[in-house]
Order: sequence, then structure tokens, then C-alpha cells
Amino acid sequence: MAILITNDDGFNSSGIMAAKKAVEGLTKIQVVAPATQQSGIGHALTLFEPIRVTSVTLSDGDHAFSVSGTPTDAVILGIYQLAEEKPELVISGINIGENLGKSELSTSGTIGAAMEAAVHGIPALSVSLQVTRGDIKFHDGHVDVDFAHAQRMVRRVTQQILKKGLPDGVDFLNLNIPSHPHNEQIKITNLGERMYRVHITERLDPRGRPYYWIDGDPVEDDNEGTDVHSLKIENTTTLTPVSLDCTASLDLMKGWI
Repeated sequence: MAILITNDDGFNSSGIMAAKKAVEGLTKIQVVAPATQQSGIGHALTLFEPIRVTSVTLSDGDHAFSVSGTPTDAVILGIYQLAEEKPELVISGINIGENLGKSELSTSGTIGAAMEAAVHGIPALSVSLQVTRGDIKFHDGHVDVDFAHAQRMVRRVTQQILKKGLPDGVDFLNLNIPSHPHNEQIKITNLGERMYRVHITERLDPRGRPYYWIDGDPVEDDNEGTDVHSLKIENTTTLTPVSLDCTASLDLMKGWI
């Protein structure tokens, strides 16, 4: 067995090193990750420019590959070109900042990497750690964050995947860890509606022309049983099973069409 580790924060992120350390000793590990910060890139794939791969040395002295493209590019190259053997599991993370709710499925590069692995039939785990400082969410190097609890959660879930595989109908898992956990519990949750409410800031450049920043105001709660509520209100680690089949009930369309 082998594990491929990637992320969307860059190969030199503290989070990817924490993920690597969390699963050391379980099986063979290969790190293939973007060269730079790729947060918010979603499931994007590079098609109109070449992708460069560089052999790099991680902070612990181990070898890894840095990919000039997106997290999805890194997963594809990792599976089909760079890994010495096809991985049995892909871990994406540990992301600096939580990835909760339905909207993050299409915007998070961390989740996008896990989703790409699932497309190729490989079980995957996307992992994100809640942080209280917004200024470190988009950092692509060392951040002063305590990963100890997150590493324990990642190791527990990884051991279960390696032992049992994923349940039928589950293509990948989305794991979110609170910054200040109240317990060692892992709660199985639904996806909340969204993590942010869209907020747009308009400014003027020196020539008087408007430009915009797309931002978001955090959603602080959702229905009980969702990842948003469990993480933010109960301070509990959440694990959400996700299927690639997004098809709604066909019966709903019969009368409509």
C-alpha cells in the first residue's frame, strides 16, 4: 500500500508536513503538491500551458515533488506519472482553515484534490483545520499552529480507511478539525448550506476606476447534525461522507418535463 499526500497550500506548508507526520509508519508515503498557494482553485485542471515538476526536499529531509499547477494537476501527475506505485489512498491537507458546507465542494482546492482522486477510483480524505486568525489561512509556508489533535484525528481515520476501505456509495471523506476541541470524538455529519455569506468590497484605483474584492462573512451556525454546527458550536471534529454522484432523484423530473 502507498499513500499520496497533496494539498492546496503549497508543498512547503506546515499543514502538509503535519499530515505526513500523522501517517508515518502506516505505509509508504509520497508527497506531490502544488508549488504555490492554490486556495479557492477548486477542481481546476491546467490544459493550456505546460506543467513543470520539480524534485524538492521537505523540511524533514524527505523527497517530494513540487507541481507548477493546481491540486488536481498534482493528483493526476502523482497517480499516473510520479508515484513509484499507484496509491491506495490520497490525503489532501492538512488545510489551514476549515472547509465546511456545500459551497466548499466546488471552491476548495483541498476538496478538489480529494475529489479528483475519487474520480480515478482511489479512496481519498480531505482534511482541514479550523484557525482563528484569518491572516494565516492563505499562507504557503510555516505557520505557528498546533497540529497535535488534528494529527491524531487524521491517523485514526486513515487507519480505518486502510483497514476497511470506504463504505459502498462513499467516494471520499471530508474531515474538519476544530481549533479548540472539546473532546476526542469524530462526529459523522451532513454538509451544511455554506461556510460564508458572499461579501463584495468595491474600491477605486488611482485612476478612479472601480475594482472588487470577493470576500465572505463567516456563517456561525447551521442545523444540528451539519458539519458547520458540529464544528463551530460543539467544537467537535466532523467527518462527512461524500459521493461523486450528484444526480438528484429522476422522479422529480417526470412531471416537470
